[in-house]
Amino acid sequence: MSTAGIILIGDEILSGKVRDENALFLVGELRGLGVHLRKIVVIPDVLDEISTTVASCAAAFDHVFTSGGVGPTHDDLTMEGVARAFGAKVIRHPELEALLRGYYGERLQERNLRMADVPDGAHFVQGDATPGWPVVAMRNVYILPGVPELFRRKFQSIKEQFRDGPFHLRQVFTTSEEGHIAHELDRIVAAYAAVQVGSYPTFSSPDYKVKVTIEGKDAEAVRAACDDLVRALGQSVLRVE
Repeated sequence: MSTAGIILIGDEILSGKVRDENALFLVGELRGLGVHLRKIVVIPDVLDEISTTVASCAAAFDHVFTSGGVGPTHDDLTMEGVARAFGAKVIRHPELEALLRGYYGERLQERNLRMADVPDGAHFVQGDATPGWPVVAMRNVYILPGVPELFRRKFQSIKEQFRDGPFHLRQVFTTSEEGHIAHELDRIVAAYAAVQVGSYPTFSSPDYKVKVTIEGKDAEAVRAACDDLVRALGQSVLRVE
């Protein structure tokens, strides 16, 4: 099972001036691809925090996705932070510089060329939906823009390379309270190591009190665990989806 981490970079998110959309989007995309998301972290525009966070996530997960900090302004520090995480320098890449010069033409400002600066040793991942504008990656770290429209477009153009075996999910809705079914959930967790069990009470639904989720990569294990739980809960089971 492949794993992933998301690093959101930006003072604007921590201050509430901008509402994050990228993590919410990527959570759904990674789940659909069969990738197990293990961490989401939000950090400020501080070089040391960027470098240490990137280094720790890159060592812990198969894939790391950063969001934000890749523009031409003073607080766009992601490229340098990623470079530091791997002990590399930042270089100006001629291919990116040419793309920027062609895009801006007479409107080009010297600061725009900062967007051609990448970690030395980075590679380009060319997506189908963004011809000519690659995603910059440093080892297993994929550096994406913070603007939601661009973030979504860039990720969707490269997403298929991350596809893994799908997750299988069953949901059991019960009229029992959590305290009444906790011992059965404990039993299922102990008996079926290949599945993950979640318990989610509600205080507003008119028909059920707890939704129990059973999921995993092994479809047979998910089915068996679900059937076992449904038998144990008996008439309190309202429905299974």
